[in-house]
Amino acid sequence: MGIANELQQTNFVSEEAKAIVNVIFTGNWIAYQQQELLKPFDLSMQQYNVLRILRGQNGKPMTVLAIIERMLDRTSNASRLVDKLVEKKWVLRRECPNDRRAVDVLILPEGLALLQQLDEIQNQWVKRFEHMTQEDLIKLNELLDLFRN
Repeated sequence: MGIANELQQTNFVSEEAKAIVNVIFTGNWIAYQQQELLKPFDLSMQQYNVLRILRGQNGKPMTVLAIIERMLDRTSNASRLVDKLVEKKWVLRRECPNDRRAVDVLILPEGLALLQQLDEIQNQWVKRFEHMTQEDLIKLNELLDLFRN
């Protein structure tokens, strides 16, 4: 369904205005779908992002500052997110041996197991792109990158 039908709005000030509304609407739609997917696991999108970043470290620790630099939502309070993940026993927080002022964060086996479960669910969600060709997806990514630049 097109954005005009979704919003029941036939006229936009310009194609640029329509594109901005469409990007915001679609981003919110995707965010809502992801929140619903994560809800049964008592996991926020930001917490999920932190876990995925830590998994990408392949067992190497990261500082909270390094995590922030890689987050999708850089306005998140990463320290608080890490604290919540520590409470849930999905990550470990420890003093950095090289710099006692810094804190290292490591994903625990329980966090990796959770991500493995979520990978299976995410793979089902990704099927929503089946109606798009690889060329469509490449173009979509190029257009989104172009828009941000």
